[in-house]
Amino acid sequence: MALRKELLKSIWYAFTALDVEKSGKVSKSQLKVLSHNLYTVLHIPHDPVALEEHFRDDDDGPVSSQGYMPYLNKYILDKAWWQVEEGAFVKEHFDELCWTLTAKKNYRVDSNGNSMLSNEDAFRLWCLFNFLSEDKYPLIMVPDEVEYLLKKVLSSMSLEVGLGELEELLAQEAQAAQTTGGLSVWQFLELFNSGRCLRGVGRDTLSMAIHEVYQELIQDVLKQGYLWKRGHLRRNWAERWFQLQPSSLCYFGSEECKEKRGTIPLDAQCCVEVLPDREGKRCMFCVKTASRTYEMSASDTRQRQEWTAAIQTAIRLQAEGKMSLHKDLKQKRREQREQRERRRAAKEEELLRLQQLQEEKERKLQELELLQEAQRQAERLLQEEEERRRSQHRELQQALEGQLRQAEQARASMQAEMELKKEEAARQRQRIQELEEMQQRLEEALHLEVKARRDEEAVRLAQTRLLEEEEEKLKQLLQLKEEQERYIERAQQEKQELQQEMALQSRSLQQAQLQLEEVRQNRQRADEDVEAAQQKLRQASTNVKHWNVQMNRLMHPIEPGDKRPTTSSSFTGFQPHLLARRDSSLKRLTRWGSQGNRTPSPSSSEQQKSLNGGDEAPISASTPQEDKLDPAPEN
Repeated sequence: MALRKELLKSIWYAFTALDVEKSGKVSKSQLKVLSHNLYTVLHIPHDPVALEEHFRDDDDGPVSSQGYMPYLNKYILDKAWWQVEEGAFVKEHFDELCWTLTAKKNYRVDSNGNSMLSNEDAFRLWCLFNFLSEDKYPLIMVPDEVEYLLKKVLSSMSLEVGLGELEELLAQEAQAAQTTGGLSVWQFLELFNSGRCLRGVGRDTLSMAIHEVYQELIQDVLKQGYLWKRGHLRRNWAERWFQLQPSSLCYFGSEECKEKRGTIPLDAQCCVEVLPDREGKRCMFCVKTASRTYEMSASDTRQRQEWTAAIQTAIRLQAEGKMSLHKDLKQKRREQREQRERRRAAKEEELLRLQQLQEEKERKLQELELLQEAQRQAERLLQEEEERRRSQHRELQQALEGQLRQAEQARASMQAEMELKKEEAARQRQRIQELEEMQQRLEEALHLEVKARRDEEAVRLAQTRLLEEEEEKLKQLLQLKEEQERYIERAQQEKQELQQEMALQSRSLQQAQLQLEEVRQNRQRADEDVEAAQQKLRQASTNVKHWNVQMNRLMHPIEPGDKRPTTSSSFTGFQPHLLARRDSSLKRLTRWGSQGNRTPSPSSSEQQKSLNGGDEAPISASTPQEDKLDPAPEN
């Protein structure tokens, strides 16, 4: 039935082309020639007797399309079905015959060569138009199908067009669309020839795009392109041009499709599977049929996905008993348009119903006018009720005003409390300011304490210089033994003075500790600095103890050849290598005394300095407890 409708569309163009006077009728002689050509192109055996019998000369005048249809159905179209079953019929040849007849009369090519379409491209667009046109005569293509076909052609040229642009193009044919409900094939061809929808695309590109869409829609080519195929017997790989149709997958030696190498039949039992890469081939897949498995390789993953999806679509069509994908899609679009038309009709019925409701509303308004009198009486009753309600409202308002006054009094008391809170906050801020001033004074006291520590360091430096002088005096004692007694007495006196000074320093240290304790209580944040100061004081006390021990040792009488034993000390300032150097100096002085060299030394302080090894540690007075720890014999 679908093939009969498509053949009738092409025959309708041929019939109208023979109707020169546009009366809807064609002379018998022309119909005889047309019928003979249809027999030939459809490969139907000629029946001249039936042809002459049907177009007898005694019939009155030319024949209309309705008069020609019985013969066409009985002697041509019914027999054409058997030719299709046997495969002897090629529909493209049939369309070429009808196109040749109608193009001579209706299709005009620009004589200047400005036309975008060649005769072959115009024929393919004519076939596409017949495929997508409605099954009503005269044949037209609705705007939805025009848009669908334009998008197909433009997408084949890698162009995109928006919905607004398509509406603008179709609006240029608005007059024809308003009269016929769509575009005729000649208006459609003129749209392409004018180039308004092509955006400057060349003729070759347009021809390739039309050919691709023609193969997809008319010849049911779902997909085509180059693939690598593995042989069945030799098992080698060869590149072939594949062409997929709903019922088969054909492959050729080249894309001209002249040398057919084989056909893979597709049915509902076939399947397609993706294979892993092997033997240097990638993006592999296979098509499994009932008798054989065909292995193929695509150029990339995207191509493999497109091929497998297209083959699965063909298998699905076979399983559903459908022979053409786009015929099915065309039918679905047509059903959608019919649904839209039904919805539009339902909407019109709804509008009509609304009009009826409006009329009913007007009738009811008349009835309402009759009820207005009763409404006025009800309004008088409502006014009385309103007066009563207003009196109640005034009483309620007075009660609310009393509550408002109470709220104002409460607000005033709250404001008084807020003022008290503000005064309390001001006192707190003043107290905070006093605490900050006290903190500043404590910081100043801490700075004074640091300055005192620095002064103490200066005192220690003075003590160091004093120790150097004492070392020089020790050297003089080694050279002048007769002055030893006097030197020891003087040293004892100096020791007493140092002890007194140490006692003073101890008292000052106690006072400093009291001050530090007071600062620690007032300023807890200065704990780390106070701890560091205490560590420095302990180190100073240790150094004082060490030099007291050294002074006690210097007060012993020095005998020739006397070698003092080296003792370990638990003080951090004790330096054994200085004592070793002092012992070596004493030995040298002893040797000089035995040889009778009694020359006076430069000064006792320099002698003591050489014995001490040049150490510049400060000498401080020793405490009585330290004298007990290291007693020195007196001579």
